Amino acid sequence: MTDQQDSIRTAIWHEEAEPDNPYAAAASYCSGYDVYGDLLGKVSWIQYLYLLFRLELPDPRQAQLLETLSVALANPGIRDPSVQAAMNAGACGSTRASALMAGIAVGAGSLGGGHDLYHALRLWQRLGPELSAWLEAINAPAADEEDSWQPLEHFPGFDPNGASCPTPLRQTLEVLVDIYPGGALQWLTDNRDSLEKELGYPLGWAGLSAAAFHDLGFDAAQGEILYLLLRLPGAAAHAVEQEQYGWRHFPFFRSALKPMDRNSYSQLLTSIEKAP
Repeated sequence: MTDQQDSIRTAIWHEEAEPDNPYAAAASYCSGYDVYGDLLGKVSWIQYLYLLFRLELPDPRQAQLLETLSVALANPGIRDPSVQAAMNAGACGSTRASALMAGIAVGAGSLGGGHDLYHALRLWQRLGPELSAWLEAINAPAADEEDSWQPLEHFPGFDPNGASCPTPLRQTLEVLVDIYPGGALQWLTDNRDSLEKELGYPLGWAGLSAAAFHDLGFDAAQGEILYLLLRLPGAAAHAVEQEQYGWRHFPFFRSALKPMDRNSYSQLLTSIEKAP
């Protein structure tokens, strides 16, 4: 019998080895469910994603809420810095893994990124649905916890560079509230104007997503990493597309890079070699 100290500790996953190969699983269980014997072909990817993080299958409303949010977040669009980072990587011929990592790295930040959502979700955990507490937090923000990130320069979940709440965000919030009325999303709908007026800038996607994740029962760490994951498909698709077009059709490179002919390149190398 294997010593527990020599085993990976996880409440998420359990495996039974193949009789002829201890390095291959004969059966895999996620929170007690036989993944390939019971779940495969019977649950959706969104239901399985919820199970991985929450260790229980979602009810129909929860599954619909998470799926609808996933569609809304799947492609932040070419204005988004994380998508542009992935596009840059694709256009200049970097590996596809590099494009994904670029999208995640830029999308992880505190300005509308994963870390912004992390703090917005912590606000929900700390303040709950009390408007007076939120207004007090706006006017007297709590000190950031000590970590490797720079202090936030704006109120979490809201866009300090925004003029008004974008139409797609308002449309998404309306659809999500229809699916899941009565929770944090409903409260956000009812109080968004008051919060935006107090702040002077509008709700952002991180704030909307934080309310949805709160309604789904995710904690701040789970919400942050899910937000990164759910926003990645658009970055991936745009990176592959720009890879096919190449840097000559990418505006930021076309105007800045001037390819050298072979003779000019040889002359440049010669001058570098002769330099003292």
